[in-house]
Amino acid sequence: MTERRKLRSAAWFGGAGKNAFMHRSWMKNQGLPDHLFDGRPVIGICNTWSELTPCNAHLRGIAEHVKRGVYEAGGMPVEFPVMSLGESNLRPTAMLFRNLASMDVEESIRGNPIDGVILLVGCDKTTPALLMGAASCNLPTIAVSGGPMLNGNFRGQTIGSGTHVWKFYEDVKAGRMPLNDFLAAEQGQSRSAGSCMTMGTASTMASMVEALGIGMPDNAAIPAVDARRGVLAHLAGRRIVELVNDDIIMSDILTRAAFENAIRVNGAIGGSTNAVLHLIAIARRIGVDLSLDDWDRLGRDVPTIVDLMPSGRFLMEDFYYAGGLSAVMRALAEAGLLHGDVVTIFGKTIGEIVRDAPNYNAEVIRPFDKPLTKQGGIAILRGNLAPQGAVIKPSAATPALMQHKGRAVVFESIEHYHARIDDPALDIDVNSVMVLKNCGPRGYPGMAEVGNMPLPAKLLKQGVSDMVRISDARMSGTAYGTVVLHTAPEAASGGTLALVQDGDLIELDVAGRRLELFVDEPELASRRKAWTPPEPPSGGGYQSLYVERVLQADQGCDFDFLVGRRDAGVPRHSH
Repeated sequence: MTERRKLRSAAWFGGAGKNAFMHRSWMKNQGLPDHLFDGRPVIGICNTWSELTPCNAHLRGIAEHVKRGVYEAGGMPVEFPVMSLGESNLRPTAMLFRNLASMDVEESIRGNPIDGVILLVGCDKTTPALLMGAASCNLPTIAVSGGPMLNGNFRGQTIGSGTHVWKFYEDVKAGRMPLNDFLAAEQGQSRSAGSCMTMGTASTMASMVEALGIGMPDNAAIPAVDARRGVLAHLAGRRIVELVNDDIIMSDILTRAAFENAIRVNGAIGGSTNAVLHLIAIARRIGVDLSLDDWDRLGRDVPTIVDLMPSGRFLMEDFYYAGGLSAVMRALAEAGLLHGDVVTIFGKTIGEIVRDAPNYNAEVIRPFDKPLTKQGGIAILRGNLAPQGAVIKPSAATPALMQHKGRAVVFESIEHYHARIDDPALDIDVNSVMVLKNCGPRGYPGMAEVGNMPLPAKLLKQGVSDMVRISDARMSGTAYGTVVLHTAPEAASGGTLALVQDGDLIELDVAGRRLELFVDEPELASRRKAWTPPEPPSGGGYQSLYVERVLQADQGCDFDFLVGRRDAGVPRHSH
């Protein structure tokens, strides 16, 4: 028998000394036999299960499938919890706690006898938080997503999570949908375990996991309740043991080329704008320099070929049956838009995995010459209103509004918006540009998903369905509209956005990548002199740390002190 390579966990469990005795003895109170401490790989299963995070409430079952695979391959699985970030319940915003959860993950991995790790993820922020934390440790790692819900259905109509909330709510405000019908749609939208089945942030990030090569093939699209999700988890458990034995670490997988692939995949699937923040943050943790300019350069000419809500018609269940992400990546590869030689945790290159991937439904996954949107990648806008950049998702926007000039209607905060938007006396029309301030990383704090401001009821009743909206906030990946987001610097940090007043003329030019405020410099200087920064959150605690140390949107909203790898050397003894 080949002698085992000495692993990181041996510093805890190996030998006959006092410390090894204590570590083994304490673990054995769980009924673990001697042979599990024979030097085999110890695999941490980092679980974001929580009943407060409905998207992840089934992950305990997924963990059991992972454990079977780990045991089968000769490893020892140990499951541990981290803070679970649920979009549906967590306030003021799950994004506020993404960096906190990443610290929890990083220190849990580094401080424990773990040789490799499986990250169980699902809801939006759980995926980037766990990848960021694990990247800073740089051990062998696989991310396993929980999978999307089954398609929503309401009275025979296919409905998508998030997307139809926005649509139905506007129908209620416009008088087109009775309130009782709106409330009756709740159960039909969320009818199985899993995350949003639209191409929202959860499905986008599950796709990014697969595109980056840090997840198993088909990770993106297998429904949460499909037995094949359990098979994938089982095989991931087997594979992580092999990664440890072969000493394949995260930095071997998360290369510059892998991130370039992910950016192009995001354009092809019509992925969430939130992916911009998260991929930049993950890249900066692992040591890859990724910027907004990369997003624009690499994604600009990628057509959106996946016809999914919110950009299109179908849902994630349909996407899986059509061939899933492998079919999309094959199309990108054949168009010369994919680095096929990128290695993956699966033991094959991306090119090898997708070379013969079938497309079973050309309506769901369209041919390149019949795209949903010809230029589907995230567009990066710059100008005096966003000197450090802003983002817009062309595939979810109204083509006629992609070049637009209008007068600003300004909301100083989300509370100001709610108090003002449905006032019949509000001076707003279809050509106006809605501007929302103080909802960015520091301003909210936590950069809430409020950028897709619902339109005023009086315009909805006139049949208006979209307007240009600009903010320093984010929006749900399930949302749609001509919405400019992530404006940097944000208003709370003194960005030009803070100086916009009612009636100012603003021009959006997506083709020209411009976002301009038509106010001359002397006037802006005068306004800046009179501007008072908003009061930061009082009471200390984590929110104060967040406001003090968070980076702006163009740098991924990570904490300045978390950027980079610290790896996972064995800490000194605790006793």
